[in-house]
Amino acid sequence: MTGESAAPRNNPWRHRPKTAPIPPEQAARQGEITSLAFLLLGREQAIDFLNREHPGLGARPLALATASDAGRDGVEAELGRMKFRPAAPD
Repeated sequence: MTGESAAPRNNPWRHRPKTAPIPPEQAARQGEITSLAFLLLGREQAIDFLNREHPGLGARPLALATASDAGRDGVEAELGRMKFRPAAPD
């Protein structure tokens, strides 16, 4: 052995830019709304809902829920409407 490290020299994680993590209260809201969406909608539909612009909410639901308690409450209400809305009659 030549004394060199076994780690690859071009490790992409080694030179990641340093960014500040989101504040704990925002991270908590983000986790809560993500968990609720996965529970109510299932993985694929939740990912789609959280990351697409929502006309009724006026923004991406994940961004709204992360930003404030009021935003999270609005997204929770929309999830409830989506999940528990009565089926349209045939």
